[in-house]
Amino acid sequence: MKTDSTILYLVVPCYNEEEVLNKSAQVMKNKMLRLQEAGRIAKASRILFVNDGSRDRTWRIIHELTQQDRLFAGLSFSRNYGHQSAILAGMMTAREKADAVVTIDADLQQDIEALDSFLDCYDRGCDIVYGVRNDRNTDGFFKKATAGMFYGFMHFLGSNTITNHADYRLMSKKALDALSQFHESNLFLRGLIPTLGFQSDIVYFDVKEREAGQSKYTLRKMITLAMDGITSMSVRPLQMITVLGFLVCLVSAGIFVSCIWDWAHGMVVAGWTTTVGTICLTGGVTLLSQGIIGEYIGKIYMESKGRPRYLVDCLIWHGEEETDDTH
Repeated sequence: MKTDSTILYLVVPCYNEEEVLNKSAQVMKNKMLRLQEAGRIAKASRILFVNDGSRDRTWRIIHELTQQDRLFAGLSFSRNYGHQSAILAGMMTAREKADAVVTIDADLQQDIEALDSFLDCYDRGCDIVYGVRNDRNTDGFFKKATAGMFYGFMHFLGSNTITNHADYRLMSKKALDALSQFHESNLFLRGLIPTLGFQSDIVYFDVKEREAGQSKYTLRKMITLAMDGITSMSVRPLQMITVLGFLVCLVSAGIFVSCIWDWAHGMVVAGWTTTVGTICLTGGVTLLSQGIIGEYIGKIYMESKGRPRYLVDCLIWHGEEETDDTH
């Protein structure tokens, strides 16, 4: 596998990134041109921006970039479908033309200079290369703490999720073809891609400060992503409910035996605290269990509908425009 003939596509999901997009596009272009001049990638390599239903000027900027330089291409959703869908759409579009695809965020907090190391691993025969951040020093205390708990919990559930890997990765065409055979709408790529089983490696990089604008990953979106990851990659929460129910039954049986013993020895007391505590505990466990089961039933409901994971409104290559695509 020789990198001088490798057609590399950068897939860049974008949501309301007008403040940073022009600068990011120039940085990406300069890096791609340097890689071409060094013979690392082919001249046919491209940068594919995926507009995830932005409400600002993001798509207009992408359109202008594609008209100015053939290095750029653009794909736009009919509405906002989410970060994971944007990444998947970009990869599935690029795999038709590329030998390898790298996904990277538009704010370029992920170090683009790590592309050299990605290509080194690809040249050694790796079909998947994971970008893993060296540390989380740029995150606040809350995000750092919750991220650690999330990855720890995912590992406890048996998921192969790679700690501190956030969708900065390289995938070969072979790996992308394999990924295209997965059709679930409950997407969690960080957990799904490690299950493909191809030869892989890890590249560590430093996270930079955001150049402009604000992060679009709100607390609500992070919670949603975490729930999708937990419910799409493991059924262990359902198994935990079974164990918890068994333990509650044992405790309840013990309390029942204790009550019979007290009655038989004439030591019956009002037991208000014990009664209320038991009812509250049982009720809380029941509601929590129903909530977890409900999450899984909701995912089954959405999967059974067979709806497309996203709708493409427009796809622009240099001087060409395509519309109406679904997946």
